[in-house]
Amino acid sequence: MKKVAVIGFGFMGMTHTLNILKNPDLQLVAIVDKNPELIEKNLFNPGGNFSTGEIDPEILKNISRYSDFDECLRQEEIDAVHICVHTELHYEMAKKALLNDKHVFLEKPFTLDIKEAEELIELAKMKSRILMIAHVVRFMPPYQKLKKWIDTKEFGELKFLSMSRISGVPGWGEWKEQQSKGTSGGALFDLIIHDIDFVNYVLGVPSEIKSSYLPGLLSKNDYVSAMWSYSGSNVHVKIEGGNTFHSTFPFQAGYMVQFENASVLYTTLNGNEIRIGDDTSISEIPAGDAGEGYYNEISYFAQCILTNTQPAECLPESSLESIKLCYNHL
Repeated sequence: MKKVAVIGFGFMGMTHTLNILKNPDLQLVAIVDKNPELIEKNLFNPGGNFSTGEIDPEILKNISRYSDFDECLRQEEIDAVHICVHTELHYEMAKKALLNDKHVFLEKPFTLDIKEAEELIELAKMKSRILMIAHVVRFMPPYQKLKKWIDTKEFGELKFLSMSRISGVPGWGEWKEQQSKGTSGGALFDLIIHDIDFVNYVLGVPSEIKSSYLPGLLSKNDYVSAMWSYSGSNVHVKIEGGNTFHSTFPFQAGYMVQFENASVLYTTLNGNEIRIGDDTSISEIPAGDAGEGYYNEISYFAQCILTNTQPAECLPESSLESIKLCYNHL
């Protein structure tokens, strides 16, 4: 088993913790949070757009807790860290971990500064460590099915792909502080990046992006509507999303796809099924649990560090490309 620590115990830190505890290849030995005394209390008020599961507080009683990352690094023998802090701390925390010869699983977005991301990639190479960014949509069953259909041409050639991701403005945890500081990158880098990254993963970098965006509480780009096109191809992609709605607005994400021989619909508002129709009939197939993506990505990272293999399904260079694509929408 590889020994790991979780850095940051907000909504995503709890999600990582839950799925690390489920994984037979990983042992959680420490949690680092600026308020470690609030860990149990936070379990009952996790925030987030949706539930990713519950952690038994009894399990955490034997896990070491630190308010300082440096102290954790001095005291604990760990192989890897899961960094789940706010975006503005990603570079600092990831660099510190790599310099201390730890593998790094870093929550998206990579970093808002392209040069910082490039530095981390080179540092990971120099240290022979695994650096992987947590682009969970790549590992969610409903989206893995979509990638398979595109790759295998099961329904013929892809013609049009529409991706959407909508929520209310985050109102939990330290997001209210981020509203005043404006350091999160806004919905473009925190929310819409999921779909930007997935399309980049499946189809590659588009030849042209036409984008419109609107401001919100977190940034000037908290709502985005964009069209992608690819030279030498008739494929067109629409990406729409944002968090400009009120905090209680229900989260929803999904895709609509036009293939040559069928059209496909998936939405988290009816997340158990994917609907597939042609000109004469429509059918439903099980979508799979999108929430399993969190376990799948952590399991994949665990296998990479166990075998000392670079994460081919989610290389940091690809994650950096998605950051650059986000900027291309502005």
